[in-house]
Amino acid sequence: MPQLAIVVPAYNEAAVLETFHRRLAAVLDALPLACRVLYVDDGSVDGTWERVASLAARDPRCGALKLSRNFGKEAALTAGLDHVDADAAVVIDADLQDPPELIPALVEQWQAGYDVVYATRSARAGEGRFKRFTAAAFYRSMEKLSDTAVPRDTGDFRLLSRRALDALGQLRERQRFMKGLFAWIGYRQTAVYYRRDPRQAGRTKWNYWRLGQLAVEGITSFSTAPLRLATWLGLATALLAFVYGLWVLGKALLYGDPVRGYPSLMLAILFLGGVQLLALGVIGEYLGRNYAESKRRPLYFVEERLEPASRPPHKAALD
Repeated sequence: MPQLAIVVPAYNEAAVLETFHRRLAAVLDALPLACRVLYVDDGSVDGTWERVASLAARDPRCGALKLSRNFGKEAALTAGLDHVDADAAVVIDADLQDPPELIPALVEQWQAGYDVVYATRSARAGEGRFKRFTAAAFYRSMEKLSDTAVPRDTGDFRLLSRRALDALGQLRERQRFMKGLFAWIGYRQTAVYYRRDPRQAGRTKWNYWRLGQLAVEGITSFSTAPLRLATWLGLATALLAFVYGLWVLGKALLYGDPVRGYPSLMLAILFLGGVQLLALGVIGEYLGRNYAESKRRPLYFVEERLEPASRPPHKAALD
């Protein structure tokens, strides 16, 4: 019988885990597959691990990883996928914005021959206009800037086949943007559309500051367009400065020039200084990522592990 693993990263999700697992278990009971669930506690401080351990004690399909600290969602996802030894894996968040009831549709497309089946949001309930606008702007910007086609309006909720998981396991970069990595591996990919629900309980961990950091991570990980933009901006500014210098010189030679022009001089200095600092900031972003990659630190550490009772222990490859 084909084996399906459900990977659930969780950070401070104690309030919703019981409801989530109840809905997930009902879906798995109806699937003609050997299923198991792997919860990944990303250093929670609200009792998430205790809830996960309770679920594992009651449901023999459940296993769990407890990371040694909060490494971030991208690292928690990686930890979960590293420990999957099934024929396919579904990645889903525990906040119930992504409905577990969509999993059979993902499985159906996998059985039809697709290696990556991603869930694309046709609507985003429970989110304000500004959040929807910024999300749409980010995905469309990535589409224009990146050489890798990242699907629009698509989060981490998806199914990956065994060979897609093996390919993803070879990508050990430290600055991880999982949506881009899922797309970069290629293979046959397709979409399943759904309406995203509001969060069922608890509070979102993604404020605008963290979302902004994720956007910078995604753009700098999969595009050199900001570096090119800095180059072209510097070139255009130098050209404007050269033309302006010729105009000042010509005016002085033809008409003379008393000691005036302090405002225009300050304007030119501030403009050129701002452009230079902007270009240095862009270069610094890429340099900082090279520095982080050069240290070759592990992506995560596992503090505790609970194996599912229904499956023998497996050996996971840690890099």
